[in-house]
Amino acid sequence: MNKPNTNSRSNARQATKKKNNKKSTKKTNQKSKRNKKQTANKGKSSIGKKIGWFFLILSLILSLCVLIAGLFIYFKYGATLIRFQEEAQEAVIMSDRNTFRQAETSLVYDVKGKPISVLKGEKDVYYLDYKDIPDIAIKAMISIEDKKYMSHEGVDLFAIIRAMRALIKNDGDITQGASTITQQLARNIFLSNEVTYERKLKEIFIAIELEKKYSKEDIMEFYLNNIYFANGYYGIEAASKGYFSKSAKDLTLSEVAFLCAIPNNPTIYNPLHHMDNTKSRRNRILDQMYQDGRIGLEDYNMASNQEITLSLSKVKKNNYVDTYVYYCAIRALMEEQGFEFQYRFDNKEQQEKYEEKYYDLYYKIQKSLYFEGYRIYTSIDMKKQKLLQQAVDNTLKEYGEVNKEGIYTLQGAAVSIDNTTGKVAAIVGGRSQEYNGYTLNRGYQSYRQPGSAIKPIIVYAPSFERGYYPDSIVVDEPIKDGPSNSGRTYSGKMELRKAIEVSKNTIAWKMFEELTPEVGLSYLLNMNFSKIDKKDYIPAASLGGFTIGTSPVELTSAYAALENDGIYREPTCIIKILDAEGNEIVGEVNKQKRIYDTNAARMMTNVLEGVMKRGTGKSLALEKITSAGKTGTTNDNKDGWFVGYTPYYTTGVWVGYDIPKSLSNLYGSKHPGTIWKTYMDQIHKNLENEEFLSYTDNRPPKVKEEEAEEDSAIDQEKAEDAKPGKDKDKAGGSDQKTDNSKNKDPNSIPDSGEEWNESNGDDFYEDMESGMDFDDQSGLEGDFYEEDTDQEVPEDIDTDTGEDLNGDGDMNSGWEEDINGGIGDVDKAG
Repeated sequence: MNKPNTNSRSNARQATKKKNNKKSTKKTNQKSKRNKKQTANKGKSSIGKKIGWFFLILSLILSLCVLIAGLFIYFKYGATLIRFQEEAQEAVIMSDRNTFRQAETSLVYDVKGKPISVLKGEKDVYYLDYKDIPDIAIKAMISIEDKKYMSHEGVDLFAIIRAMRALIKNDGDITQGASTITQQLARNIFLSNEVTYERKLKEIFIAIELEKKYSKEDIMEFYLNNIYFANGYYGIEAASKGYFSKSAKDLTLSEVAFLCAIPNNPTIYNPLHHMDNTKSRRNRILDQMYQDGRIGLEDYNMASNQEITLSLSKVKKNNYVDTYVYYCAIRALMEEQGFEFQYRFDNKEQQEKYEEKYYDLYYKIQKSLYFEGYRIYTSIDMKKQKLLQQAVDNTLKEYGEVNKEGIYTLQGAAVSIDNTTGKVAAIVGGRSQEYNGYTLNRGYQSYRQPGSAIKPIIVYAPSFERGYYPDSIVVDEPIKDGPSNSGRTYSGKMELRKAIEVSKNTIAWKMFEELTPEVGLSYLLNMNFSKIDKKDYIPAASLGGFTIGTSPVELTSAYAALENDGIYREPTCIIKILDAEGNEIVGEVNKQKRIYDTNAARMMTNVLEGVMKRGTGKSLALEKITSAGKTGTTNDNKDGWFVGYTPYYTTGVWVGYDIPKSLSNLYGSKHPGTIWKTYMDQIHKNLENEEFLSYTDNRPPKVKEEEAEEDSAIDQEKAEDAKPGKDKDKAGGSDQKTDNSKNKDPNSIPDSGEEWNESNGDDFYEDMESGMDFDDQSGLEGDFYEEDTDQEVPEDIDTDTGEDLNGDGDMNSGWEEDINGGIGDVDKAG
């Protein structure tokens, strides 16, 4: 019984012992694991500490390097950087909104407000305010050029880091830009496009300063008006007009993106040379805008699929219109700046001083036309301009001879003035032909002998002021050392009206001597005739014999004064001039002054109506429209003129060679008259006829009766002379003069009125042709003043003098170019 119990306890002890051993082993294992874990943690802690120390040391080293680098840069470049910053601050402080619109294209408009000319230098610029810039263009530029534009302060640091990384990678070559829109603006306005470190640093400083002074809207406005879109277009409006012939506000999304593709690299993305490149970048811009959420999917798809078709803007060069408009605009702006024009000088020194001042300002303003952004509104009527040009071209088309530069040798010029306003409606300076640049505008730049066309201006109208009337009796008879009539025939006593109708030289000569050259020429000076020479004060001037001559615009404006009851209006085509911001700087100024008495002007018009009915211009009368006019043909048929008017328009025409020479069939009533009638018939087609106002006969009844009796006697005498056996060449007796003191002192020089045109900037000239014709300058000869006049007046037989009437060989054969008369690109040989 006891034995089993013993075994049982022994087994129990063994079991307990095994159990304890297991626990002990487990504890040992756990302890071992704990020890191992602690050992591992200690190792990790040691490594972490080492790494921490490593980064700490590295940071210290880097900081030290940065500090050293900073100190190095400061000591080496600090002064330069400070200077760059100061320069940037000064540049931006000195700037204003005008700084960003310093070069704008000027535009010229016709009488209907349509653009007819563009004046631009190297840049074609049209400025848009921010509110007028398409919003989609702003979004496009931000998406493709500067995504952080609205948040950065002028500089994108991350973009700079990317650019520096590319710089290192490419061994110092700058291959990637980092410029924000603000930086691009800084470069375009204040700096050059030179790729250097200095320029980049300056750009950064200026951009930062710009952001301080101007709003984001301002900067975007400046940017989109100044960036380059290739082919001379600066700003989105110029690009829109240039590539699509419309304003930026009318562009589609696709067209906007297309334009915004160009400025990144105007050479690579030039649409005229690399259309595929431009389209590819357009697609990229549209994709960026879609990803940025600036456009929706539908707009994206539509814009991406739109085919781009360029409609290049082509402003036609209006040769003669352009040069005359520029000339008038320059003079108007000169006057606006206070310049006083002058054309009478006491001595050469005074003239030279004036000339220097004139040219200094003239060329300064001429240059400003190309970048001030003027809006020049004119009186030019392009429909009339076309008709006048066609009349000149068609009339002279049979004459095809050209000079060495390809310019027609036989030329014509014409000017048409609207009598309602007194302003030039059309001006033709020569025949149409293809030519690189501008040719001479003979309408206002050439000066030629006017022949008999000058007589109404300096002889007859002034005489009508001094007591003469159309029916006053004058005597056509030989004059010693004076002019003769055709065939040396004379009509004796005749009415002044008849003498003017058949253009009698002898009558004009004698009346001019009675009037005196000083009085007669004073009328021209008061109408700004700019080439009156001191040698012109001789009787021969009465027949158009001047040292230099007159221009078509001068002579036409003088006849317009006759139509306007004797009131002269300065010829110009300028209505108004606005600056780039729309402010009027030259307004509607209708400068005028009285030249002739009203009654004298009406008498002159009445007599010139007779020229169109019975005289040298009888073949040129207009259809159903009352007209008045006068022919002029110089000696040897070198110059032909016709100047005439209706109550609506006054038009003057000249035909001749640039280097004077004879043309056998050139008469005032032929080539010039044909041009005049062709043009005037066309522009009067739909106008109602208006009669000229009648003059008043202020003579006492007794004088009127005497004149009537004298007329009757003359008629009876002519009837007797017409009988067989009578001498048809019988000369008249002594003058039967009218009382010429009724109205004025016959030797008094007319008052210059308001004196506003006592000055004219064109009182100097330049002999542009060394090959001038100096023939027939031998002095006064009997047939030198001969005019082909005949009582039957067949066609135009008015061939006056056109030679050296001073007898000193100092005449330039009637051709002269006004050296003040153009924009500077005139072909002087033309």
